[in-house]
Amino acid sequence: MNGSRIAAIVMRQAYLLRGSPQRVLPLIAWVVIDILLWGFITRYLNQVSNAGFDFVPALLGAVLLWDFLSRVMQGVTMAFFEDVWSRNFLNFFAAPLRISEYLAGLVVTAIATSLVGLVAMLALSTLVFGLEFATYGPALAPFLLVLFVTGIALGVAGAAIVLRLGPSAEWLIWPIPTLLSPFAGVFYPVSVLPAWMQAVSRVLPPSYVFEGMRAVVGGKPAPWDQLAVGAGLSVIYLGLACWLFARIYRHALRNGLIARYSAESVS
Repeated sequence: MNGSRIAAIVMRQAYLLRGSPQRVLPLIAWVVIDILLWGFITRYLNQVSNAGFDFVPALLGAVLLWDFLSRVMQGVTMAFFEDVWSRNFLNFFAAPLRISEYLAGLVVTAIATSLVGLVAMLALSTLVFGLEFATYGPALAPFLLVLFVTGIALGVAGAAIVLRLGPSAEWLIWPIPTLLSPFAGVFYPVSVLPAWMQAVSRVLPPSYVFEGMRAVVGGKPAPWDQLAVGAGLSVIYLGLACWLFARIYRHALRNGLIARYSAESVS
C-alpha cells in the first residue's frame, strides 16, 4: 500500500472537518449527552439502592465502552458517506488508488474521530461522576482494542452494504449498534438472556468484552481466555468485512452499478 495515497484520503476528511464546525460538533455532542444522561441515572440508583453496589462503573462504564464502539463504526461509515453524498466516491478511483488504500484511509480517519469522542467521554465521566478507568491501568487496553477492531469491522461492512444497495440504504446502517446491544450484554450478564440469544452472543466479540469488564469491576481477575476469543472473532470479522467490501466493489464495476456514485449520475 502507498502511504501517500492513504494520507490523501485522511487529508480530505481533515479538510472537511476543519472547514465545517457542524461536522465537528457531533463528535462530542452526542457522547456528552449520553454520559450526562446515564451518569445522573447511575447517581440516582446509588442514592435509592440499599444494595451497597456502585452503579457508576457498572452502568456508566458500559455506556462509555459501547459509545466508543459506536463512534468507531460511525467514523468509518461517515467518512464513506461523505464521499457518497458528494458523489465523489468514483472520482477517487480515477487515480491509481487501491481499495485497500481507500479502506486504510477510512480506518485512520475513524481512529482520529473516535479518539476525540473517547477523550471527551473519559474527561466528563471522570470529572463529573468520578469514574476512574485509570485505576484499571493497562488492563483496559485489550478491552478497548477488541471494541475498536469490532467497530472498524462493522463500519466497513456497513459501507459495503451501502455500496451494494445504493446511497438510499444508509438508513439500514445507523441502527446496527442498537440492534446488537441486547445480544452483547452491555448492561447485564449474558446468562440472563434466553438460550437462542445467548447463542447469538457467543459470536459477538463485544459480549466477551462486557462480561470481562463486569468481572474486573466486581474485583475478579480479568478472563483473558474469554477476551482472547472475542479478539479472535473481531479479527475474523474485520477480514471478512474488508473482503466483502472489495468483492462488492468489483461486482459494482462489472455491472455498472458504480455509476450511481458518479457526479454525472442523476439516480
